[in-house]
Amino acid sequence: MIQLSSKPESKTPQPSVETVTLDVQGMKCAGCVSAVERQLTQQSGVISACVNLITEVAVIDYEPQTVKPDTLAEKLTKIGFPSDIRSAQTLTPQQVHLNQSQRREEEAKQQKINLVTAAILLIFSTLGHLEHFGGPTIPIISNLWFHWGLATLAILIPGREIIIDGWRGLSHGMANMNTLVGLGTLSAYITSCVAFLVPSLGWECFFDEPVMLLGFILLGRTLEKQARNRASSALEALMALQPTLARLVGDPFSDDSSSIEIPVEQVRVGEYVKVLPGEKIPVDGEIVKGKTAIDESLVTGESVPVAKETGDKAIAGTLNQSGVITLKTTQVGENTTLAQIITSVETAQTRKAPIQQLADTVAGYFAYGVMGLASVTFLFWFTVGTNSYPQVLNPSHTEMAMGSTSPMLLSLKLAIAVLVVACPCALGLATPTAILVGTSIGSERGLLIKGGDVLEKVHQLDGVIFDKTGTLTVGHPSVTDYFTFDGMSSQSLLQLAATVESGANHPLGLAILEKAQQEGLSLLQAEDFQTEAGSGVQAIVEGKIVWLGNEGWLQEKGLIIEEDEKNKINELTQAGKTVVYLGVEGSIKGVLALKDNLRPDAKQTVSELQKRGLEVILLTGDHPQVAQTIATQLNISQVFAEIRPGEKAAMVEALQKNKKVAMVGDGINDAPALAQANLGISLQGSTQVAMETADIVLMSDRLFDVITAMDLSLGTFRKIRQNLIWALGYNTFAIPIAAGILLPSFGVILSPALAAGLMAFSSVTVVTNSLLLRYQFRH
Repeated sequence: MIQLSSKPESKTPQPSVETVTLDVQGMKCAGCVSAVERQLTQQSGVISACVNLITEVAVIDYEPQTVKPDTLAEKLTKIGFPSDIRSAQTLTPQQVHLNQSQRREEEAKQQKINLVTAAILLIFSTLGHLEHFGGPTIPIISNLWFHWGLATLAILIPGREIIIDGWRGLSHGMANMNTLVGLGTLSAYITSCVAFLVPSLGWECFFDEPVMLLGFILLGRTLEKQARNRASSALEALMALQPTLARLVGDPFSDDSSSIEIPVEQVRVGEYVKVLPGEKIPVDGEIVKGKTAIDESLVTGESVPVAKETGDKAIAGTLNQSGVITLKTTQVGENTTLAQIITSVETAQTRKAPIQQLADTVAGYFAYGVMGLASVTFLFWFTVGTNSYPQVLNPSHTEMAMGSTSPMLLSLKLAIAVLVVACPCALGLATPTAILVGTSIGSERGLLIKGGDVLEKVHQLDGVIFDKTGTLTVGHPSVTDYFTFDGMSSQSLLQLAATVESGANHPLGLAILEKAQQEGLSLLQAEDFQTEAGSGVQAIVEGKIVWLGNEGWLQEKGLIIEEDEKNKINELTQAGKTVVYLGVEGSIKGVLALKDNLRPDAKQTVSELQKRGLEVILLTGDHPQVAQTIATQLNISQVFAEIRPGEKAAMVEALQKNKKVAMVGDGINDAPALAQANLGISLQGSTQVAMETADIVLMSDRLFDVITAMDLSLGTFRKIRQNLIWALGYNTFAIPIAAGILLPSFGVILSPALAAGLMAFSSVTVVTNSLLLRYQFRH
């Protein structure tokens, strides 16, 4: 037993901490994310803030007595990030989905406008310069006045929002991607206007640069947004699963009982709901009448419909396929399995991977660094570069000529190219898009991965610890043998055992109760039930104290097994059976043996883990002989048996001294060990505390999903690394080239328009690479 040392009472009460979620709009890049987090954490009373660029939410832990969520939302709105409090208590999943659908429709309309605008800008700018590529001269379109007008309209209409947002960010000390684009666009436009109005300077006009720059920006952001929408479609599909209406019935067992349709949020626990073939299950419930097959694929990932009958559970959002059934409601609203899955996925998409913290920190200073580099680029080429390398002013020297014969113009264009080619967007999108796609795929396949921090743990593992009962075995044991020692009838033994177990809820106890029912034995009068998790149960039955549990626990109670009885018991344990001892009034009266079969995919799962170089460990509270029998069948060499629930976490901690381990379990007894392990994985049917404690929850009944979950985690983490390598590599190579590092020797130069195209391409590439994860995990 692990003892917790008591702490002295503190006279100063600890402030309460609450959590609020804000929907935050207007974030364009990782610099915006860093700025929003900084603004929130600087507010007195805010404990922590986690902001996600893709899902556009901020999750904030705060002290309600110090700061109000409304104040935080108002503060963000004032600095250019319109924010609203998300009220999960008042909105149903359908309403959330409806709101998101309406917002998505508005965004789609805006994207079409942006796409058309980008196309017009790019087409007209290109047509006006066909003559530069040996094409025909088109009247009016080739006229300089036309290009001035086109550039002016581009600045005033599509560029206006970008420039205003960029200036707002800069004025609040939060320079972002729009700041860079706005500076580049205005610099090119103003310089061209000066050249246009003062031709005596001998500068050429390049009005096409701000036009094409804005065109590429709009095009890139539209493609990026569409890709991001595809990445988040799985969560929206989950939110749309639950029907809006439920058919309430009064008497579930009467064929004449009338029904009435009411909003699903008005259904209460304990009420009865009828579901017809082809309808979705509106609530979590237990079938009390009827038989059917239910399609649970979108919740558990199980592709084959599951046969259901009286006594089976049904999950909200799943599809009733064949029969009319009546459910007794067990969970409604935010307590349903579907609602918890949605909450889990939303939380997972908000939790950052540790590797993202570095990216966000870098992005927070990125814009200022780029502005500094652009300034250095301008000063270098204007004062030193054009004097040291005069050939760069000759248009024939450059492979990608900008026609610049003026040191001022060349220096300015290179500085603008540096501003525009830099891409904090790619850096900011690298991690959240991969996590969004990975967790969405997981939710579709019944795998709940609880955040980006979980992904990094999987590739670090050295071993996997398995609980036995309900994890490696099916968790539905049956009684195979029962006999007494001192003349008590075997029927009385079974009846006493079933009576004691009627006050507990454990797979072994349920098996004993089931056996008693099969034998037609009624339960006796009992009281004062006491359960010691993982050890046994005791109760007072007809005035006598009765114990039922494992050998060690009964020995602690002073009950001893005679030597001549142990041989028969050993035969049972050698056969892989679990032995439960019954004690009455200080002496052991007999034993019951139960057998729990291995899961069909247990051997395949263990073998696959071992092939990957992971050490598989069996950790159980069962008898050593039983544990060894299971281990032999699965080729597991390291076994820890007779480990009490309170000792499991300590055992995991001891193993962690030499290796990083995952723990796979299912019950409340495993929750401390799941929390202690480097990675906790719980199975379908797990208790609520185990599901809350675990890092990965398997909603299906397939143990092999442990492998699938690990593969998905590793695949997602690889995408994160690929995206970050691309984002960092792109900026590492693109910025020096834009600054003219290849100009003196190779004549290679980037125009501002081409720089804008490359910048947009880098963001789209990151999002597209994340979406490719779907092709690796097709059903």
